[in-house]
Amino acid sequence: MAKLSGLQKQVVSLYRGFLRAARSKGGEERRRIEAVVSGEFRRNSTSVDRKDFLYIEYLLRRGKKQLDQLSDPQTVGLFSRHVG
Repeated sequence: MAKLSGLQKQVVSLYRGFLRAARSKGGEERRRIEAVVSGEFRRNSTSVDRKDFLYIEYLLRRGKKQLDQLSDPQTVGLFSRHVG
């Protein structure tokens, strides 16, 4: 197996971070998060040019922000935040 580049390692790390964050949510929401995250990563793996480093870095930054939001204990799902 070939060694991963730094950018590839960041992508894998982000993916694993999302899966870890999903485990902290409830059963149905966890499955929904896993499905959305898996789908997005698969779609981007085929639609994004591997040499478009600027766009990949943009996606990584956006993903890290989304992961930070999802990791917040008050966040109950991907697109909602518990108020109260």
